[in-house]
Amino acid sequence: MRLGTFNLMHGRSLTDGLVETGRIGSAIARLDADVLGLQEVDRAQPRSGHADLARIAAEALGARHAMFAPAVVGTPGETFRPATDADAEGVDPHYGVALISRYEVLDWRITRLPAAPLRAPIMLPGPERMRVMLLDDEPRVLLAAVAATPIGRVTFATTHLSFVPGWNVRQLRIVRRALRTLPAPRILLADLNLPGGLPRLFSGWHRLAAVPTYPAPDPRVQFDHVLADSRGIERLGPVVDVASPAVPFSDHRPLVVTLRGRPQAPADR
Repeated sequence: MRLGTFNLMHGRSLTDGLVETGRIGSAIARLDADVLGLQEVDRAQPRSGHADLARIAAEALGARHAMFAPAVVGTPGETFRPATDADAEGVDPHYGVALISRYEVLDWRITRLPAAPLRAPIMLPGPERMRVMLLDDEPRVLLAAVAATPIGRVTFATTHLSFVPGWNVRQLRIVRRALRTLPAPRILLADLNLPGGLPRLFSGWHRLAAVPTYPAPDPRVQFDHVLADSRGIERLGPVVDVASPAVPFSDHRPLVVTLRGRPQAPADR
């Protein structure tokens, strides 16, 4: 079972500033993930050519089950409003997360996470160096799927937590509570904006890979994580491979974890 998480940065290249859907599709296909969590996903945004990036990713992986969950309607950093569940099929520009699965999805769940009530500094990529800006936070969203896999039902989820210190910890605890209402084992594929071992510390979940993913040209920090709840974790089996390949867009590198998997235990729920 090959699982991945990737902050797309709406598909923009750091070298030429372009968003090319062919380049995005090719890079996603090379990840060859059975389940892929995506963050900073655009749909119908002018800056990304009005493309549906979740659909492009699903087609690249040959996945029949995919869902996009908008966090905002409008364009982050410009004019936007918090998205609602009613906006999921709208035609306005959207920005959020997506979950792509080659396995059959039996149930989808969305949990909305409020934005921090204050501005905070954030590091942004530039053509030559990183720059710091003071930004308003955005609302966030947790997207979860219960899927039928070769090892039985597994809950997969993705989110992109706040960059505001402390607020992201609060959101992570909301995420943990929400996911524990769904079947085990449970796996979170996400950009948590928490470095290294902090997600393990604050959630109690197992960190399945320890690899720097940010900034993409020369990764030094891990913001992108694959975490597993302890309940039912034995069914996932050991980690047999971890990869964080360079791709021609985004300021993050993807993180891909391969698990051996074990047959379903009869009393695991």
